[in-house]
Amino acid sequence: MDHSEIDVETSPLTAADAAAVHRLARAAEHVDGVAPLSEQPLLHLLDADAPVTHLMVRAADDLAGYAQIDRGAEGTASAELVVHPLARHHGVGTALLEHSLELMDAEDRVLSVWAHGDLPAARSLAARTGLVVVRELWKMHRPLDAPGAAPELAPGVTLRSFRPSQDDAAWLAVNARAFASHPEQGRLTLGDLQARAREPWFDAESFLLAERDGELVGFCWLKVPADQAQDAPRVGEIYALGVDPSAQGLRLGTALTAAGLARLHDLGVEVVELYTEGDNTVAIRTYTAAGFTRATADVQMARPSATADTAETVV
Repeated sequence: MDHSEIDVETSPLTAADAAAVHRLARAAEHVDGVAPLSEQPLLHLLDADAPVTHLMVRAADDLAGYAQIDRGAEGTASAELVVHPLARHHGVGTALLEHSLELMDAEDRVLSVWAHGDLPAARSLAARTGLVVVRELWKMHRPLDAPGAAPELAPGVTLRSFRPSQDDAAWLAVNARAFASHPEQGRLTLGDLQARAREPWFDAESFLLAERDGELVGFCWLKVPADQAQDAPRVGEIYALGVDPSAQGLRLGTALTAAGLARLHDLGVEVVELYTEGDNTVAIRTYTAAGFTRATADVQMARPSATADTAETVV
């Protein structure tokens, strides 16, 4: 298809277009079994401060395809895209990806593209446009039929729950240090934190903070989606877990994981999920010891000259 058929928008989407993106994502997930867009792009749809570009292919009064380019990092950009199942094999995905690359080439940015679930169709599309896998994000899971061992905290370390507004600045500082080399988590802003606090799943009591002598040194942020099917196992997520570099060696990652599992068990969660970098052996070792196994993977693809150097700090 011709790139002139793609609507490009740098302002927030209208409510109607945002609703259309959600419908499109649900249709693709129903067929593919995996959500095509992660949480961040969905939060960015109506966000006036989000540094993103929206690309839309319209079909009658709905969307045949959508892509979002996150331009928040200097010199790089990342994209996620989705094509309606009924519009596939008509060049929609190829056009969206090629136009995204063209736009970022014009800005001298290196573009990488996420493929959630690492589906064969996404791999094929990437190959046709010369992209290769540069990063892998593991989804790990475990059943939660027992609360597990109590967290063993180092001397002087205590746990408490997050206090919105009061803890915002301290948490943002620790998160930035813990994920200094992580291209997404490490650059969360106050606006990003507040946006998540407005989500239906947010629960301050499930946002656990570790303090040493009154200073914040780590956290385990938990997520239990509110709209779960009644006839399916109740799922919860270790949404983000980080430890300040100053507290390395205290085994806080292990302790926070145990505390998070205990909290999720108390909430009636039966299956726990989390995401971690595929090359982060420290994190994978911590989570494997806590009973997690690899379930699926998301992959990030870019041109062969691009590199992705990311890590997640958990212990």
